[in-house]
Amino acid sequence: MTLHPSPATAAIRRIVPLPGSYPCGLTWDGSRLWHSDQPAGEIYELAESGTVLRTVPCRAVRADLTFDGDLLCQVGFRPKRLILIDRDSGKQIDRREVPPASGRLTGVEHCADGIWMVLRGPTVLQLRDYETMAVLREFPTGGSEPSGLTYADGVVVHGDYVERRVRATDAATGEELGSVLVDGNPTGMAWDGQHVWYCDFPGKRACALDLADILDS
Repeated sequence: MTLHPSPATAAIRRIVPLPGSYPCGLTWDGSRLWHSDQPAGEIYELAESGTVLRTVPCRAVRADLTFDGDLLCQVGFRPKRLILIDRDSGKQIDRREVPPASGRLTGVEHCADGIWMVLRGPTVLQLRDYETMAVLREFPTGGSEPSGLTYADGVVVHGDYVERRVRATDAATGEELGSVLVDGNPTGMAWDGQHVWYCDFPGKRACALDLADILDS
């Protein structure tokens, strides 16, 4: 069922309730959504109904979450770095520094070209080599409080927490392709091949948008 908020905000196509009290990360593993919660220090595999199917402990959760085709990749610790986790065993396999060490990193998404990141202060999008973390591409982008990020068919999509906005950027050129206001304040983001999902922080839910609604704005 499509829900219709006020005309100023993007239409929500689906909703999944989230466990916990502090939605941080969100990712899609090819079949299911995964969500991470900071104070709980846990990552959850979710059914379509929002039922928790599996819980993976990760006490260092700080921000967004992605999936590299094999392992969960959680932004964690202080300063922030990537924690690679086996989703079946819950074992932490590796940790990768994101130089220079800082707290700027707020969103990540793995893709065939590497790993996309959004950083604050100043707000920039970066494509980095997944193994070495070398910066391959960098674009300045809008908003002062970036939150989660995802990648959808050549488009980088990231949220702005304070502005309650989701922005789309051309992954090749850095051109802004569109932006929309959303219900709630976005944090973690994911792309399931059909919808762009964002965590609505105050609503404790994952909300699905049509990519076309963002690009047509």
